[in-house]
Amino acid sequence: MIFNGPETASATILLAHGAGAPMDSQSMNAAVLALASVGFRVARFEFGYMAARRQGLRKPPPRAETLQPEYFAAIDALAAAGPLIIGGKSMGGRVASMIADEAHSLGRIAGLLCLGYPFHPPGKPTQLRTRHLADLQTPTLIFQGTRDEFGTREEVSGYALSPGIKVVWLEDGDHDLKPRKSISGLSVADHLGTMARRTLEWSGSLAR
Repeated sequence: MIFNGPETASATILLAHGAGAPMDSQSMNAAVLALASVGFRVARFEFGYMAARRQGLRKPPPRAETLQPEYFAAIDALAAAGPLIIGGKSMGGRVASMIADEAHSLGRIAGLLCLGYPFHPPGKPTQLRTRHLADLQTPTLIFQGTRDEFGTREEVSGYALSPGIKVVWLEDGDHDLKPRKSISGLSVADHLGTMARRTLEWSGSLAR
């Protein structure tokens, strides 16, 4: 695991990476540093197939469902002393969402944070990955760029999502939450700052 932020933080966030990039990718590094800057303790881990790539074994991403035990194992290994929020970038957030209700019902997590949720594969808007989100009981915060090819604002507005899911839209953001500054006047740092501040505000409403 990689850790950022103060050890004395009031809450810890455990994040998993997306399907194609490791836990220390540029986008993950930037998001984590933004969260750490507002006081969170942030832990990152890699699924086995991604860790194997560091050893030269080029393994494709497995089905998200098969990664659920690895996420539970990461929660066990972290053994956070205080409130824990789980989540991740893209696929990492999706896997976390699949185990969130079980972990929440056991009192092991306080909430779920997704950075660019993959609502559907790019170019395949009918192949939805939302069925379990309709009844999700865990307090959930999703940050999504309005032009994310995995789910735009127009598309997501028509999905049946649990009332406990709050989607924060970042104007002109892509799947990495990055906007086109020439069009929006905003930078990725602007969006990540918003993400971190809104996450801090939201975390204060979670049951301790």
